[in-house]
Amino acid sequence: MQGPTRTMTLDEVKSYQGKEIGTSDWFLIDQNRINAFADITEDHMFLHVNPEMAAKTPFGSTIAHGLLTLSMMPVMAYQAVPGVSGTKMGVNYGYNRVRFMAPVKVNKRIRGKFTVKSIAESEGGKVQIAHECAIEIEGEDKPALLAEWVTMVWI
Repeated sequence: MQGPTRTMTLDEVKSYQGKEIGTSDWFLIDQNRINAFADITEDHMFLHVNPEMAAKTPFGSTIAHGLLTLSMMPVMAYQAVPGVSGTKMGVNYGYNRVRFMAPVKVNKRIRGKFTVKSIAESEGGKVQIAHECAIEIEGEDKPALLAEWVTMVWI
């Protein structure tokens, strides 16, 4: 997937301020994904990659790295959050807040829910859009993480 699967005008996006704009599909967080993330980041803490040792912890199994869960947000956003039509370029501008609320245990599925928090326009066709993001864990009440994610687009 290369980018958003649908677009809206800026005025249409503005109409979602304070409202949920989309929810992604579910993504399986299996041991292969966790191990691949551990390899690429060189974070091989036993909680993530050693099922036998992790089974002895209060979690009872391996868990995804919090940053693995966070790193899934772009693909989730591509599915759930429409791009702004006429955009020349868009970038990840950063996060105002990220909180890891609950561990994602191996073989659980997660999805992203996105709400438009704010939109700020500035000179040169620059638009900053902040989304409240919740990464849900299938079958659990508590989300894996909550974040305020900021993107910048040039229209």
